[in-house]
Amino acid sequence: MSESTAPQAEHRTVLLRGGDIHSPADPFATAMVVERGHVAWVGSEGAADAFAKGVDEVVDLEGALVTPAFTDAHVHTTATGLALTGLDLSAARTPGEALALVRAHAADRPGDRVLLGHGWDAARWPGEQPLSRAELDEATGGRPVYLPRVDVHSAVASTAMLDLVPRITSMAGYHPDAPLTGAEHHAVRAAAYAEITPQQRTEAQRAARRRAASLGIGALHECGGPDISDEEDFTGLLRLAEQEQGPRVFGYWADRVADAKDARRIRELGAIGAAGDLFVDGSLGSHTACLHEPYADAAHTGTAHLDATDIAAHVTACTEEGLQAGFHAIGDAAVSAVVDGVRAAAEKLGTARVRAARHRVEHAEMLTPETIAAFAELGLTASVQPAFDAAWGGPDGMYAQRLGAERAGTLNPFAAMLRAGVPLAFGSDSPVTPLDPWGTVRAAAFHRTPDHRISVRAAFTAHTRGGWRSIGRDDAGVLAPGAPADYAVWRTADLVVQAPDDRVARWSTDPRSGTPGLPDLTPGAELPVCLRTVVLGRTVYVRPNE
Repeated sequence: MSESTAPQAEHRTVLLRGGDIHSPADPFATAMVVERGHVAWVGSEGAADAFAKGVDEVVDLEGALVTPAFTDAHVHTTATGLALTGLDLSAARTPGEALALVRAHAADRPGDRVLLGHGWDAARWPGEQPLSRAELDEATGGRPVYLPRVDVHSAVASTAMLDLVPRITSMAGYHPDAPLTGAEHHAVRAAAYAEITPQQRTEAQRAARRRAASLGIGALHECGGPDISDEEDFTGLLRLAEQEQGPRVFGYWADRVADAKDARRIRELGAIGAAGDLFVDGSLGSHTACLHEPYADAAHTGTAHLDATDIAAHVTACTEEGLQAGFHAIGDAAVSAVVDGVRAAAEKLGTARVRAARHRVEHAEMLTPETIAAFAELGLTASVQPAFDAAWGGPDGMYAQRLGAERAGTLNPFAAMLRAGVPLAFGSDSPVTPLDPWGTVRAAAFHRTPDHRISVRAAFTAHTRGGWRSIGRDDAGVLAPGAPADYAVWRTADLVVQAPDDRVARWSTDPRSGTPGLPDLTPGAELPVCLRTVVLGRTVYVRPNE
């Protein structure tokens, strides 16, 4: 890709030509004009000649693909950055490998007050036993270490780490030598993160935004809250995103709202909603997702943090204050509680008013035909993570271990959700699964349960326009005149209109319809490579040596 060498200015008019522009305005477009941070025109190569002399810059795409930038609708930015710059245990295949990584990390970071890591998954280890406190004490030489499980709903920690938390043994979730859960886990996480210096925090946030930009992500939905991070972390990230170029950041703060004062506090933090990880339950991997029937591998039904009455009160207060509400709900009992609570709010305020607020549900994995219909009726956006199915789905995956094959096969029913009219917004929950937008689209199109697959185009829309719609913006996430110029340039193979299975829910897959093509995402095919990412007309990433 070649371009003029003039320096970038605040409001340059740029003509991109000689590529493929993914636009509903013209399915055969090869050129685009960007002016004052917005798309001014898309069209054919011949028509582009009329613009060439009146622009500040002409970019020869050399056959590259231009798409809207992705939106990741669920991230934990600081934790993502810490995982990128710190100890990553996701590749450990045994407890011994994990301990070796911990030992090496401790030796490499002698000055760190607390050692931080992420990503272990005992479900993939022989014997499925997590690391013990004694093993961590030995591997770290008695230093504080905090290691959340891959789903971040439980963790292991050393004795020195637990000693930093007063009255730890009296908290809910405490077990002498088992993974931390509940209140104990939240307290230990807060103590660990309190030891991170402001400089470490900022560098982690920068690292996460750089990685996102390098993957063609132009917007991030930060899911913060008092049980996840802290206010300084949250407001610092929003401030950084305002001051430095990079992906946009929209923040959700997961705290309950009862009245106008609470709503005002949410807004004062800079949050756009009292949503995100406001926990109704936990996770399947940690046996804390709340189920109607017991786990297949544990004699209980998980943990409920909020009931339908709590949910109704939060949704009612947020709706009355014009604030978006939302919840974390994974298990079928948790999802049912959300539906019952939101419906109670709708009965009080009117369904139209609740629908207009576009309240959200994060994860929403265990749905039934009845709860899917209720999501559509109540206008609930499902903020979902297809990579969860890629990581833990299938007959031999963690979901099947926890739930049995029959229940596991019902998880993440994207096709049924689309058919019912449920709005979808795709994300990663990074660092739970990595920032990987094309991999996410592939995971939805090639779901491990064939009946749940959707077309590549539908999945791509959920990961671009869907994220914008979930925050109440219908004008973004698409390359059409008047839309914000948030786009990415890709090196990729031939474009196709792809629906991987005859049973999938698809939009139009007939080439005669003029549907814009997208890269071939068949498993095993090389994913597109991001060459450039642009946010509001300003370049925030350029691939080196391109």
